[in-house]
Amino acid sequence: MQSYNFLEQNNQRIALMGMSGVGKTTLSNLLPKNEWFHYSIDYRIGTRYLHEEITDLLKIEAMKSPALAKLLRNDSIFISPNVTFDNLSAISMFIGMVGALDKGGLPLDEFLARLQAHRTAEIKAMEDTKAFINRATNIYGYPNFICDFSGSVCELDAPEVIQDVADECLLVYLKATDGMMSTLIERAQKYPKPLYYQADFLHNAIKNYCEEQSLSSWAEINPDHFAVWVFPHLVAHRIVRYDAIAAKHGITLSAEDTLNITSAEEFLNLIHTTLQKKEGK
Repeated sequence: MQSYNFLEQNNQRIALMGMSGVGKTTLSNLLPKNEWFHYSIDYRIGTRYLHEEITDLLKIEAMKSPALAKLLRNDSIFISPNVTFDNLSAISMFIGMVGALDKGGLPLDEFLARLQAHRTAEIKAMEDTKAFINRATNIYGYPNFICDFSGSVCELDAPEVIQDVADECLLVYLKATDGMMSTLIERAQKYPKPLYYQADFLHNAIKNYCEEQSLSSWAEINPDHFAVWVFPHLVAHRIVRYDAIAAKHGITLSAEDTLNITSAEEFLNLIHTTLQKKEGK
């Protein structure tokens, strides 16, 4: 079910979704900055809904240094995460990874709590979409709007939130081809980073990993190795969910087809053509 009729609107609104690395931000940046308001869910999470939690973690690390601790206590320094559209490292730092404490891992309960905090923050950021559409139009005068979803949107299990965004925007899923998927997995395994996991998926992944590695519990897990091991399983888990959201609310574009797009006109033409084919026009 698609609520927002993109083909009949003068003011166009798009919500991009897909796994990290498929080109969502690159495509967003092709759209003229004077005509399109860019709303990033990840940026909103890091600068609004997890900002205090991330800042507190940075201060905890700084307090381990006597010199910095002294400066913090007398307000001589200011510590704050620098979250940008292209740099989400502070959010990744907050999430962390489960595993042995002496290898930089988090206790399972703490990791689950941080995942839940991220889920709550992501839902709130999604719920802000309509408000930002209104701000973009009524305050700044932007005729068009693009929202860049977080890569974990398919994990939220909050269909009413997805529906609310679909009422306002056309959902466009950038789907990685098999060849691209291999590249994304290889890149993620070479440079592992913290990601969001559903609790049930995580428990099953830990169980399978520990059995495969002959470990007794999560406390023996090497967090970096686990991040490398679990990523292909997470990809398979997410693809099914992405497909279902796109089938119900929007359209699917091959991320390989969008790699060669160099202009906003090409991007919008591809959306129009794909949408017309879906609607049999």
